[in-house]
Amino acid sequence: MERKMEENMRDVDAGSEAGGEDALVGNVNKLMVTPPGYTGVPRKGHLVFDACFESGNLGRVDYISEFEFDLFIRPDTCNPRFRVWFNFTVENVRETQRVIFNIVNFSKTKSLYRDGMSPVVKSTSRPKWQRLPTKNVYYYRCPDHRRNYVMSFAFCFDREDDVYQFAYCYPYTYTRLQHYLDSLERRNLDYLQREQLGLSVQQRRLDLLTITSPAQQNPEKVKKLVVLTARVHPGESPASFICQGVIDFLVSQHPVAQTLRDHVIFKIVPMLNPDGVYLGNYRCSLMGFDLNRHWQEPSPWAHPTLHAVKQLIVQLSQDPVGLEFYIDVHAHSTMMNGFMYGNVFEEEERVQRQAVFPRLLCHNAPDFSFSNTSFNRDVVKAGTGRRFLGGLLDDTSYCYTLEVSFYSYMAAGSTSPVPYTEDTYMKLGRNVARTFLDYYRHNNFIDDTKLQIPNHINSMEVLSQGRQGNGNGNGRTSGSERGAERKNQSITGEY
Repeated sequence: MERKMEENMRDVDAGSEAGGEDALVGNVNKLMVTPPGYTGVPRKGHLVFDACFESGNLGRVDYISEFEFDLFIRPDTCNPRFRVWFNFTVENVRETQRVIFNIVNFSKTKSLYRDGMSPVVKSTSRPKWQRLPTKNVYYYRCPDHRRNYVMSFAFCFDREDDVYQFAYCYPYTYTRLQHYLDSLERRNLDYLQREQLGLSVQQRRLDLLTITSPAQQNPEKVKKLVVLTARVHPGESPASFICQGVIDFLVSQHPVAQTLRDHVIFKIVPMLNPDGVYLGNYRCSLMGFDLNRHWQEPSPWAHPTLHAVKQLIVQLSQDPVGLEFYIDVHAHSTMMNGFMYGNVFEEEERVQRQAVFPRLLCHNAPDFSFSNTSFNRDVVKAGTGRRFLGGLLDDTSYCYTLEVSFYSYMAAGSTSPVPYTEDTYMKLGRNVARTFLDYYRHNNFIDDTKLQIPNHINSMEVLSQGRQGNGNGNGRTSGSERGAERKNQSITGEY
């Protein structure tokens, strides 16, 4: 009955059913767009669009005028409901050519584009991703497109030989992850183990990292167990930057990382949906499944990566060490800051214990908001990792979804949003890792008196602050950091 209710209820993240012009299959492939009826030799300024590359997404381009083009997102593979992620290149441009691109078939109405978010861009000669100027981006309901919401952005091409790439957010591909994990493996760290937990439908690796000090160093020492997963929703690329930030910190020589490795076993699955990431989907797998609704009964043939991870977690939960934390990392398309979702319990003492980690993280990370953190048991979320594992694991375990904005955060005392970069997403990951030390010190699992770590925070003081303050963290974002964001000039300059 509950499953029937779940099917009938509308997921807040779901898009509308698509048909007609939205029923696109496949990406554009080196598509030259010329004026209607044009038969002459192609000229500079006849734009060539391409999305036939890893994590690419652009299904169709309509010529409106020399200066304007309608762009259609290709829906997720085998699931027309989800149209959010885009990632495409443009070449054969004319110097000083000014255009307006209208992305016309978003499946969501609510969007951070209403709040100043803008797409990211890079080019051959400027390979670092930058956000477009907010003033060049417009989000509105368009009568010409069945009153769908349209995101339009103006752009001026400035170098004829450059290839320009535009994306919804900073891409983080399957290949990038593989290169990163290969480089980690080559370091031959005795406290890092990489293994192939399984394969996706299209035979891509499902990687599992185990980070902990070798058992022979302290054979008698009891350790805690933490599991972290990311990219179950493939378009939520910020999750991969956070995950890499966690990993980078935990394998580092930082004293906090060394202490954590001595006391904790970290199991990390950095990409739960490698096929969806590779294909440029926003939410689904190759076969059109939202994997984060199938934790209850994952199929070994339809959801092999999820099935493998669930088997691992069930096995770990039966281990004498005991699984204490499960954190699934996501990105959010309508809210600012980082924040968490947790579960609802009847026992007040367990409710309070569950709030400890987010409170400590709020102190460590200026972009993390405790006031946005919430605890729920919506029926529609029953098949998520957080909800399912929250019911499976014992009452000493904590299951969270960690969300981060696709766009920006509001630091305490700031009146304007600070856009996220790849680096600040990774910084949030490092702060998540550091927070485990504060948590285990608070629980007296790690002895304060034996630590030689400068500037560690007083966790009891943080917890005594309760819900006071603005909930946006401690506001330690410096003016110079915000200034650095402003100095990251757009490729296009003034439009």
